[in-house]
Amino acid sequence: MSIRNNNNRLTNPMAKQAMDKFKLEVAQELNISNDYQSGYWGNMTSRECGSVGGEMVRRMVEQYENQVANKQPQ
Repeated sequence: MSIRNNNNRLTNPMAKQAMDKFKLEVAQELNISNDYQSGYWGNMTSRECGSVGGEMVRRMVEQYENQVANKQPQ
């Protein structure tokens, strides 16, 4: 077995609280079971966690695309 290496670090550590809040908002909107409210995601299914993460990525990409599309040429 290999030693686990966690590469899921935020580029800006100040964003941790905002990302946690975003995760909880997405979970609530997707009607994921209320287990996430405790802050412990270990009792969640992989499908539930994956759907939250996938939706977060979709929304972040959409926001970035909108920002890029609305930039004025220099």
